[in-house]
Amino acid sequence: MKIGEMIAPRVAFGDALVELGGINSEVVVFDSDVGESTQTARFGRAFPNRFYQMGIAEQNMVGAAAGMSTLGYIPWVSTFAVFLAKRAIDQVRVSIAYPKLNVKLNGAYGGIPTGKAGATHQSVQDIAIMRAMPNMSVWVACDAVETRQMVLESVKHRGPLYMRTVRCPVPVIFDDNYKFEIGKSYTLTEGNDVAIISTGMMTPKALEAAKELDKEGIKARVIHMPTIKPIDEEAIVKASREIGKIITVENHSMIAGLGGAVSEVLTDKAPCYLMRLGFPDIFGESGDNEKIFSKLGVNVKNIIESAKRMKRMNT
Repeated sequence: MKIGEMIAPRVAFGDALVELGGINSEVVVFDSDVGESTQTARFGRAFPNRFYQMGIAEQNMVGAAAGMSTLGYIPWVSTFAVFLAKRAIDQVRVSIAYPKLNVKLNGAYGGIPTGKAGATHQSVQDIAIMRAMPNMSVWVACDAVETRQMVLESVKHRGPLYMRTVRCPVPVIFDDNYKFEIGKSYTLTEGNDVAIISTGMMTPKALEAAKELDKEGIKARVIHMPTIKPIDEEAIVKASREIGKIITVENHSMIAGLGGAVSEVLTDKAPCYLMRLGFPDIFGESGDNEKIFSKLGVNVKNIIESAKRMKRMNT
C-alpha cells in the first residue's frame, strides 16, 4: 500500500482477515449474507471450515458467535453497521458485552457511504450506541493501513470490540512504519492556531484542509483519533491547554460520537472552545457521498471555514 493510493477499508478488512486467519487458527468469521459486500467472503474462500454463513439472521449470528467464543475461538462477526448496532443490539448487549466475551464486531458501511442505499442502510448512530455499551471498545480506522493493523491487533485485545469500516475508497495516509495502539491518538500535523480532531475517513479530509489552511498562514494541529473508546484524553487536554480551540470531524451524528466523546473530556478536565462537525439529528438520504457530506457541512471546505472562524474567536 502506497501513500495516496485509493483503497476501500472494507477490502483491506477482508485481506487482513485472511492474513490473520493464516496466523491464528482460532479465528473464525461469521457473516450474514453480505460477504461480498463486507469482503469477509475472502476469508471464506481461504478458510471454508472456519467461515459461517448465517443468512439474514443477525441476531442468531451474534448469539452463535458468542457461544463459539466460550469454546476458545476468536469470532469476527461482520455485517452492515446499521443492522449490527440496531437489529442485533440486544444480543450484542446481553450475549457479548455483559459477559465480556472475546468477540470482535465489524460494522461495515459505516456512516453515509453505502452505495446510495439511503437512510435504511446508513448507520449514523452506531458509534454512539456502541460507545455507551459497557465493556465495549470502539475502533474507527482512517485508511487501509490502519484497518489492517486493527484487525491484526484485535486478537491481542481480550474482550468485545466494535470496529467500523466504510465502503468507499479512501486515500492511504500511513506508511508501513505505522503502528496502531489502543487508546492512542496520532498527531499528523503540528500547529497552535486550531486543533482538528478527526476519526475514520474524515482524517484524510482534515489533512487536506490543514494543507490549505497552511497556505493562508493558519497552522492546524491535526489529531487522528482511531479509538473512540478508550479515547486519548491526554491528547485532548493537551490541545485544549495549548491551543484552546478544537474542531471535531466525523462521519457520524454529532450526538455521542467523536464530538460527544471529546466534549465530555473537555467538560470534565479542560474546557475550551469546541466546534463539532458531523451530522445533525437526522436520518440519511440517498445520493452521491460527497454531495451529501457537503450538504451536511462535513467536507474539506467547511473544515477550512470552521477553522477560520475558530481562529478569529477571542482574538
